[in-house]
Amino acid sequence: MSDLDETVSFFHAPLADGSLPPTATAKSLWNDDQLHGVAVGGAMGRAAEHEIRARGRDDLRPARVTVDLFRPARVRPCHTRVEVVRESPRLLLLDVVLEQDGDGAEDGAGERVAVARASVLALKATENAPGEVWMPDVGPEVPATEDVPPSEDVRPPFFWSESVGWSHDFTAYLNAERKQLWQTVPAVVAGERPSPFVAAAAVADSTSMVTNWGTGGVEYINTDYSLTLARLPVGREIGLSATDRVVADGISVGTVVLYDRAGRIGSCTVTALANARRAVDFRGTTFTREGMETAPGV
Repeated sequence: MSDLDETVSFFHAPLADGSLPPTATAKSLWNDDQLHGVAVGGAMGRAAEHEIRARGRDDLRPARVTVDLFRPARVRPCHTRVEVVRESPRLLLLDVVLEQDGDGAEDGAGERVAVARASVLALKATENAPGEVWMPDVGPEVPATEDVPPSEDVRPPFFWSESVGWSHDFTAYLNAERKQLWQTVPAVVAGERPSPFVAAAAVADSTSMVTNWGTGGVEYINTDYSLTLARLPVGREIGLSATDRVVADGISVGTVVLYDRAGRIGSCTVTALANARRAVDFRGTTFTREGMETAPGV
């Protein structure tokens, strides 16, 4: 796939009003009429990056994204709205809201309703301070090239656990082991190659999948995630490696480190609620370049 051939995407090209109509790739496994958080986060990251560029702030680097997924995003066009909270020589703080037309059930029919929001902080990159400070000696191990060949082409994600190793066969990962994910992030909008920041903002939603995937599948649904980046990824291949998980009274907090083939780039923490009655157990589900497909009757 060439740099301009972004045929696999979460959204079609923007409509005349600027809204983004979702593709089938953006559909969630939780519900046929629901968008997954990777698409939602990617759309809001894209909107924030457009605002940073429009303000001529190429001297700033997105360093933190906090996403609240407080309402199901349906399979309908998405509108993004950006507000500047604070701008100074060293930072730019943005609020991004993703809205959709209501259906008249919980909201007014035809009225635009907020379904998710993001706070995006961009900072000015300078030089590291001279003092020595502790950091981990060893980060997550980059997949061996014979297991996961380097590629910028969109392909199904790879998964890892200690007893299985790296593979696409995610039905093998219904276990209680620590997990990792390695993904080449698809285009958020058709025809647009995702920038390193947009790719990271999108794949961060998979933190819940990596930290809440066990013997019963994914039995927790995420309500928010907070991504922090010390640097941007090199290219669109990004890995997530589980580093911590705490659960009590149906509330799960999971943390991953994000990395690429050059090393660690940041971390992400997700909060999720128990949703065992509607767990995604992946039986009968396969990954393709276009996303996830579930066999009828499974």
